[in-house]
Amino acid sequence: MNIFETLKDLAMESGFAAFFFTTGGWKNIVMIIIAFVLLYLGIVKKFEPLLLCGIAFGCLLTNLSYFIGMGENALYHPELWDAFLDEASPYYHSYGHIMSNAGLLDFFYIGVKAGIYPSLIFMGVGAMTDFGPMLANPKSLLLGAAAQLGVFLAFFGAVLLGFTGPEAASIGIIGGADGPTAIYLTTKLAPQLLGPIAIAAYSYMALIPLIQPPIMKLCTTEKMRKVKMVQSRKVSRTEKIMLPIVVSTFVILLLPSTAPLVGCLMFGNLLRECGVTDRLSDTAQNALMNIVTIFLSTSVGATMVAQNFLNINTIKIIFLGLCAFAISTVGGLIGGVVMYKTSGGKINPLIGSAGVSAVPMAARVSQDVGRRYNKTNYLLMHAMGPNVAGVIGSAIAAGFLLSVFG
Repeated sequence: MNIFETLKDLAMESGFAAFFFTTGGWKNIVMIIIAFVLLYLGIVKKFEPLLLCGIAFGCLLTNLSYFIGMGENALYHPELWDAFLDEASPYYHSYGHIMSNAGLLDFFYIGVKAGIYPSLIFMGVGAMTDFGPMLANPKSLLLGAAAQLGVFLAFFGAVLLGFTGPEAASIGIIGGADGPTAIYLTTKLAPQLLGPIAIAAYSYMALIPLIQPPIMKLCTTEKMRKVKMVQSRKVSRTEKIMLPIVVSTFVILLLPSTAPLVGCLMFGNLLRECGVTDRLSDTAQNALMNIVTIFLSTSVGATMVAQNFLNINTIKIIFLGLCAFAISTVGGLIGGVVMYKTSGGKINPLIGSAGVSAVPMAARVSQDVGRRYNKTNYLLMHAMGPNVAGVIGSAIAAGFLLSVFG
């Protein structure tokens, strides 16, 4: 036995050696650095840490495994799922081919590909959300609808920049400021864009306190921002129980493609409000939500393979996502200004910015900006109405786009 030859073989088989001998490996090194940056933003800066840390580590694993496999990704193989779903492939619906060749992250990704993780996340969101403010002021539904403006304008912008219809729809939904919805729609229409779209969606959600206030100041006057709103009426328990049943029935019949997201959202809310399923509600809010978040985040991070992520389309998506989010905020504020005018100055238009789906961060930003101009103002519960309406609105927008391009 030649010890030196053995050591040489071990060195050449290591991932470190692959840094120098793998074609195109420099791209994976760049992605590993990006993963480190995302971990820093999640841990130190606390930018959506529950999801960003998982996404970053999934990105780190999938790009490290490229060197472990000497140029072949050892943990994530998107081509397996393409072959599994392609009727022209000899491996069409071949579970044996998947099982014998798949890596760990491939199995995690099943829940993303099938739309399971985003739907379960919506169940947890429904269980944590109080729709009372929306019921107390049904007009807030209009603000949630107005805040979807960025979705459709960004869609047209993406088409002009050369993206296909399904890809443009997936990019536009970033304007809904709802990460699970963006992931769900993208996996159905443009899975090859999942990594950059997810990063854009969650990054802009985390940056709401920086992005929205300047837009709010631009779209409203100081007099409008000082408006103090009166306390909303108390919503009965019966109304809260009926809401998820009525919304599920109406929205799913109107747009059947929204059934997974809207159905899970409303089911989770029913568990919260009916009063006889406290244990299930607690599980949906905590244990289930946490488990699914781990699988969802690492699966999304796994799609950030260097060869797919480092291209000009990623830059376009980041830019279009920012435009979509900003325009959605403007749409909600325009709706708020209209309500301010029609109500005789009784509605503070700042609550319109909360029409984007990011719950409850967008509502808190409305509250914070309002208090800067009127210390006695308390807009949080008023802003929660448009905020939760935005969750429903983004799901409906995604369902519409899925019906058109799916």
